[in-house]
Amino acid sequence: MPTAELPAVAMWYDERGHGDPCVLLHPGGAGVDSRALGATLEVLAEAFRVYAPEQRAHGRTPDVAGPASYELMAADTIAFIETVIGAPVHLLGCSDGAVVALVVALRRPDLVRRLVLAAGVFHRDGWAKGVLDGEPPDFLERSYGELSPDGIGHYGVVVAKLAAMHAREPALTHADLRSVGCRTLVMVADDDEVRLEHAIEAYRSLPDAELAVVPGTSHGLLVEKPGLCNLLITEFLTKDPVTTFAPIRRAAPTRLAAPIRQAAPVRQAAPVRQAAPVRRAAPRTQAARES
Repeated sequence: MPTAELPAVAMWYDERGHGDPCVLLHPGGAGVDSRALGATLEVLAEAFRVYAPEQRAHGRTPDVAGPASYELMAADTIAFIETVIGAPVHLLGCSDGAVVALVVALRRPDLVRRLVLAAGVFHRDGWAKGVLDGEPPDFLERSYGELSPDGIGHYGVVVAKLAAMHAREPALTHADLRSVGCRTLVMVADDDEVRLEHAIEAYRSLPDAELAVVPGTSHGLLVEKPGLCNLLITEFLTKDPVTTFAPIRRAAPTRLAAPIRQAAPVRQAAPVRQAAPVRRAAPRTQAARES
């Protein structure tokens, strides 16, 4: 797979499919990379030209000296879109990738056509209590060592950097969300590490948003129910919104109705002769009642 030589980092990326460009941003964490989006990438590649870049210090992209931040990763992603694709894209992010996607949409709205935020927060208070506590599971260290050009010995450095980032970021506001101009799909599991109330706050603050709560899933919703999630994502990215029958949040401003002209008086109809009584039908047999 190719590598994009960007101003701040040499970013590895996967690329496949044909159609309009769609960029997928993977979850965060030392040892996490684009493989986490495999089930989504394969299906979207049937409809789009899909790009899955790996952020600095993730997967096959090396770390960069200095602290980690969502702003820096968003800047890398913006440079990737401009350098590799050169056109506005559909943008999907999961977990930390959703935060990066949101920051990209805020900083460069001209580059984002439609936005999908899956299991992400706009403020660090959106994580459920205790989610960010403790040490990462051992398998992530092994995963990091499988791909990282920095070697497994650098794993602890990345863990510390990302822990510091999560302690202070993100810190976006409702005002920030209200400035997002593109149509947005907010996805969350019904048993997510993201508080459901927080996802609803995001949905209500984004001006042109839709909300999907995926039943029977957790923070791994994209791989736990890939068929349902891929259907929701593909429908959102390929189709226009439907006209709903009883809109509340999306209701158009009510126009004053024109005054109704009073109808002319109706002449009283001649009395109707009473029909002859109809004989009551005979009761059905037991077999007929059960058919």
